Amino acid sequence: MTRTGKLLAELIALPSVNPAFAPAAGASARQARLGRSRFGEKNVADFLMSVAARAGLEVEFQKILPGRSNLIARLLPQNKIRSTILLAPHLDTVNAEDSQFVPRMKNGRLHGRGACDTKGSVAAMLMALCELANSKFRPRETEIIFAGLVDEEHAQMGSRALAKSKFKADLAIVGEPTRLQVVTAHKGSLWLELETRGRAAHGATPQLGRNAVHEMARIVDVLETDYAAQLRRRKHKLLGPATVNVGAICGGTQPNIVPDRCSIQIDRRTLPGETEAGVQREIIALLRAEKLSAHISTRKLGPAPALETDPKLPLVQHFLRSIGQTKTVGVNYFCDAAVLSAAGIPSVVFGPGDIAQAHTADEWISLASLERGKNLLFRFLNSLP
Repeated sequence: MTRTGKLLAELIALPSVNPAFAPAAGASARQARLGRSRFGEKNVADFLMSVAARAGLEVEFQKILPGRSNLIARLLPQNKIRSTILLAPHLDTVNAEDSQFVPRMKNGRLHGRGACDTKGSVAAMLMALCELANSKFRPRETEIIFAGLVDEEHAQMGSRALAKSKFKADLAIVGEPTRLQVVTAHKGSLWLELETRGRAAHGATPQLGRNAVHEMARIVDVLETDYAAQLRRRKHKLLGPATVNVGAICGGTQPNIVPDRCSIQIDRRTLPGETEAGVQREIIALLRAEKLSAHISTRKLGPAPALETDPKLPLVQHFLRSIGQTKTVGVNYFCDAAVLSAAGIPSVVFGPGDIAQAHTADEWISLASLERGKNLLFRFLNSLP
């Protein structure tokens, strides 16, 4: 196994599950013990700091939340800094069973939680930077920064804090499993809650009440048919159509009470140019046209807009040429790239692995893809002035 593969195996064996997925209060003692070692990015960040420091990189932590910090590792040029490149994978993962934190190699693949999402990108990016730091030939005027970000899987607090710190870069390469394709556009993620209000009554006399579940059922039908059809006509050249999904519903308490409240949660994937306010307005207008009404509110802790970076930007073109790619692509998922882009940092997404394996029970990454990703990143970084 290569040094990159060995680094990834060590990262998989250090669980860094986002604390948002920790057991609720009152969980068993066993779950509580697991919580002390499984949740949070600290162990991975500490380990990566030692790896970066041994390679001669300047390292520091950016505190984000109690016990949770972004890891910042810098390779400074010999001369005056004229440009800055940011490598920005995230350190957290979704939850998993105990066995998924034991790295396993089989048929040229490395299995384990985070293998592709996105510790594969962490290993490829940091190893490329460490090799560059020890190379005889390295950029003379370009600063390269590795930022291991926390909390991408929940509220993106790591990238949001980095953006608010007035951090500047000329290009951010955000690590996600893109099958080693440069991504310049991704969809936004808007989570909305709709609530209908009715009037409670005894189940034996339903005519005296107003059924909030019935009202919501009509709304769900409109969203999943008329609204979905409307969105299918709204297409982006790289991303395809916008989408809507009704993912959760809750209403009523027991069979013999007419429910006076019902709520649904929807996932609306947005295209570049769409805004939360605009989406809410169009949903309200659609319901009004059907003589329906609901209170609408957001479920996201922060804005999660779509990404669209100009593929003709010089550094994006340089990256494409260096890895032998002619055209950029788009992806359906949301990631930290949009947060950094909204702060004025031109951002693309790139990394080994396939999103199809992310969050699965048997997550894996091709070791050939991992090593090729490291080599492509090294080639690009080494080509910078």
